[in-house]
Amino acid sequence: MTTLRRFNRYFTRRIGVLDDHYLGQDRPLGEARLLFEIGAGASLRDLRTRLGLDAGYLSRMVRALESQGLVRVTVHPADSRLRLAEPTPAGQDELAEQNRRADDLAEGLLRGLSETQRGRLTEAVAVAERLLRLAAITVRTVDAASADARACLAGFAAELDERFPEGYDTADLVPPGRITAFLVAYEEERAVGCGALCALDTATAEIRHLWVHPDGRGLGLGRRLLTELERTAAERGHHVVRLDTHKVLKEAAAMYRTGGYTEIPAYDDNPHAGYWFEKTLPR
Repeated sequence: MTTLRRFNRYFTRRIGVLDDHYLGQDRPLGEARLLFEIGAGASLRDLRTRLGLDAGYLSRMVRALESQGLVRVTVHPADSRLRLAEPTPAGQDELAEQNRRADDLAEGLLRGLSETQRGRLTEAVAVAERLLRLAAITVRTVDAASADARACLAGFAAELDERFPEGYDTADLVPPGRITAFLVAYEEERAVGCGALCALDTATAEIRHLWVHPDGRGLGLGRRLLTELERTAAERGHHVVRLDTHKVLKEAAAMYRTGGYTEIPAYDDNPHAGYWFEKTLPR
């Protein structure tokens, strides 16, 4: 924790976050970042969610950019409830200059490093970004019939329909009534993964429909969801968890094996299953 805070203080000072004239332009970081996020155009609702900003604070910053002639706000042509922010020609020029100065700043920071050192730094930053993204993701229990649950299951079914030689139909999904707990992973309030827990009996639970959105892969989110499902099963009094997977899902089978699961004989008649696994939970 101390190391992370020390790095945060050092890095924010080096890139000029504390300066009211970020990158030497006539605006603070907040306005400069908002102009960057607006890009070619974005709805205020999307900006509020993406940046985690209070609606009033976002409106004030947008008005400030409007008053400077950098942004114009219009009503969405297909939804009158949505307001769209898009850059004016002056805003496009400002954003182009912002990007040029940001590139110059990055180059200045790296100038004292060799190519090997730059490679090591790039790799370290990529690792830090993945871990910080994973740390910021929240996993919550939701209603199995909720919109987020249905969206995740639709993504899960569509992907398996492409990957399985025999295809996959949404009718093969576990009915919401059989699910005792449905977990959804959220990154900046966007559902990026899910997993379902079903009770086979008082001692044994089954994990179904463990899935991570393509945008959330490579972070370790699948293993985190698996761990959260195991914890939920233990909290509900189960001592054993079971699951199955298709033979084409080699990455899933590998994750289960390294996660302490043992291959067992078939315990159900799932037509898509090629491997069946079991794990005893710590009491």
